[in-house]
Amino acid sequence: GTVEIGGDNVLMNYYEQNQADVLDLEKSVLDTLKYAADGRIEYEEIRALLGQFLFKGDTVDKKIGMLSGGEKARVALCTMMLSPANLLVLDEPTNHLDIPAKEMLEEALQYFDGTVLVISHDRYFISQVANTICAFENSEVVRYNGDYKFYMDKNEEWKEKVENRYVEGVDGLKPLREVEIVEKAVKKNFGGSAVSSGRKDKGVKNAKRLGN
Repeated sequence: GTVEIGGDNVLMNYYEQNQADVLDLEKSVLDTLKYAADGRIEYEEIRALLGQFLFKGDTVDKKIGMLSGGEKARVALCTMMLSPANLLVLDEPTNHLDIPAKEMLEEALQYFDGTVLVISHDRYFISQVANTICAFENSEVVRYNGDYKFYMDKNEEWKEKVENRYVEGVDGLKPLREVEIVEKAVKKNFGGSAVSSGRKDKGVKNAKRLGN
């Protein structure tokens, strides 16, 4: 089938599963971002964005061809974020990402001042970023107007199967935390400096993720 984006004010960015495969392997990480920015973004802002995606110091000079699959995925996400958008369509964005990179992406999406459509098999990731769930059930799309915990509470049999895989001693799913956007700068920088990377609950969070 086909889907049409209605409205002249909708600016969409699309991240596909194999997005990293189209990167120029001969370019460095920094040159890839500078090319994508096309002069619209200052060098300091590009470096700040790369830092949020864990590219710091000399790592920005690495050739794309020398990066791991996870590093390439992070570069691909960076390049997407350089284009203005109020609608993000993300197809399995956590593929190949390690836990710190996933946490960064989760917080960036929580602060994104727009609409995000995510397709993902990463249940923990969904529980952190989604406030509406669309599930395929009996060949139909069923909409649940709530977060992933709300969806699970409505499907007790599926909830039991999932929770049986949790790490012993770790709590079950919790409601999606609310984020209050108070500064314009947070809206501008999808992965910007206003998104904190330090988490007091990181150990518990990682245990939950490994249990999913």
